[in-house]
Amino acid sequence: MMKKFVNEFDNVASEALEGFAACFSKEYRKHPEVNGLILRHHRKDKVALVIGGGSGHEPMFDGFVGKGLGDAAACGNIFASPDPGTIYKTAKAVDAGKGILFLYGNYAGDNLNFDMAEEMLNDEGIPTAHLRVWDDCASAPMERLTDRRGIAGDLFMIKIAGAACDAGLSLDEVLKVTEHARENLRSIGVATTSAHIPGAEDPIFTLPDDEMEYGMGIHGEKGIKRTKMAPADEITEFLYDALQKDMPVSAGEEVCVLINGLGSTTLMEMSIIYRRLRQILERDGISVYDATMGSYCTTLEMGGFSISLLKMDEELKKYYDMPCACPYYSKGSVAVDDSAADVEEEEEAEPEGENRHYHPEEGHKYIEDHKTEIKGNSLDAVSAKAMLLSVAEAVVEAEPMLTKVDSAIGDGDHGIGMKGGLKKAHVELLKLADGDNAYVPFSIAGNAMLMSMGGASGVIFGSMFMAGPKGEEQKSALEAGDIARMMRKALVAIQERGHAQVGDKTMVDALSPAVDALEANAEKGMLAMLRAGEAAALAGVESTKTFEAKFGRAKTQGTTIGFQDAGATSVWVILKAMADFVEKYV
Repeated sequence: MMKKFVNEFDNVASEALEGFAACFSKEYRKHPEVNGLILRHHRKDKVALVIGGGSGHEPMFDGFVGKGLGDAAACGNIFASPDPGTIYKTAKAVDAGKGILFLYGNYAGDNLNFDMAEEMLNDEGIPTAHLRVWDDCASAPMERLTDRRGIAGDLFMIKIAGAACDAGLSLDEVLKVTEHARENLRSIGVATTSAHIPGAEDPIFTLPDDEMEYGMGIHGEKGIKRTKMAPADEITEFLYDALQKDMPVSAGEEVCVLINGLGSTTLMEMSIIYRRLRQILERDGISVYDATMGSYCTTLEMGGFSISLLKMDEELKKYYDMPCACPYYSKGSVAVDDSAADVEEEEEAEPEGENRHYHPEEGHKYIEDHKTEIKGNSLDAVSAKAMLLSVAEAVVEAEPMLTKVDSAIGDGDHGIGMKGGLKKAHVELLKLADGDNAYVPFSIAGNAMLMSMGGASGVIFGSMFMAGPKGEEQKSALEAGDIARMMRKALVAIQERGHAQVGDKTMVDALSPAVDALEANAEKGMLAMLRAGEAAALAGVESTKTFEAKFGRAKTQGTTIGFQDAGATSVWVILKAMADFVEKYV
């Protein structure tokens, strides 16, 4: 049974950030429109450091906004990347004219969403750069370094990058210093108990009471070795040996050490761990330049810890020793300079949960009020809007099933993300005035998903609805062939951005055969075409059970044979809802 002090599951991340900003209101403000935390009195004429990622890892990321650290944090839903709109607006709030460095963990959703936000900023002439943290040496071999996950080593990276920004370095210079730190950083962890995402039916994973897993990720990704519980010294020695094999540290060298608790591990236990690690380092002639111990990058209430080693040199010492301050981490003494405030703050707005104004009954009313206008073999602007409202409601209703599917081989956030994005699409569609262009409702729905969902799904499924209308001339009604052509353009756009192919166990496995079926049946009319697409998508979902995952967190879970892909399942849900709508109102 899950027991957590929360309200509505959909609003956990936004309410948590709202409370954090309120508690430390002298130092921070919450962005009035999105889940972004902004440092008050941040300096002008310097590179801005924007950090971010999914919620559920507190105090990472919002807890490390501060003097000499991040200037702002863009926060997503639980374990999900912030959407491009959140990243863009958060970054704009701290842009000081010298460029923006984004720093975040190396996960598919974060990479897609931060990349898109950078594109938006670059289009406005704002220079940007990014650094993806990949310190988890258990998550991929050295020859696939750029596939590794970012875990607790984020803390050291934020410290170095924040100091370099505050030192007045250029964007290129900050990036170079921070990349140097990344080259000298490694982490590895061990988990003992699971965590439970608010709203999910089951824990992230199961682990018997007498077992532990080495190398498990901070979202519950599969580790490298599962064993019986062992004494603290033995566990510490195993982790140290793994770090040394990946990044050897020799006698006479110096390291900074981080012992990071994953949520429920006590300070007493971490102290015992550090005690043994210090003994081993001294034995090997390695000096500890500095050590930090505590829960900095957590996984809700997961049990376990990680060890991070940052190999030091004179350049890194310079930036590591610079003072910094935030509620959960500080070095030296930092004076607050009120004259340094460079941004006129937006008027504080009443925080609004993402889905607080979702009312399916309003969608039902719209459909009923316009059902006599809905055509069987074409979609005008009214019909398209009504159909997409119906699709949104179907996806929201399918959330428990999508969550269950994703939990089997992922981190269980896909259904929650889809529900949030389609709720937002529903809200925005109802705001849309009826017009003459049947492409517009698709663009509105896609943009709402893109700018609200976060994770990889926000970019991918947002593109599914946005790519089709892009570049098309205004059209009063869409025929079956127009829908097929839109979906083909969507597939091309999704593959260009995500690089997935059929057989990679992604949404493409359902969407690609569905598009083929739509094109092959377009001459048979709207309903026959959509039913053919639905059937092909369902067959594609079934096919994913025979593939190993090559993208996302599922690829780290060991074998995924026998399990269907959640993204592919969502494609089927959407196409089925489209066909159901047409059949009902023909």
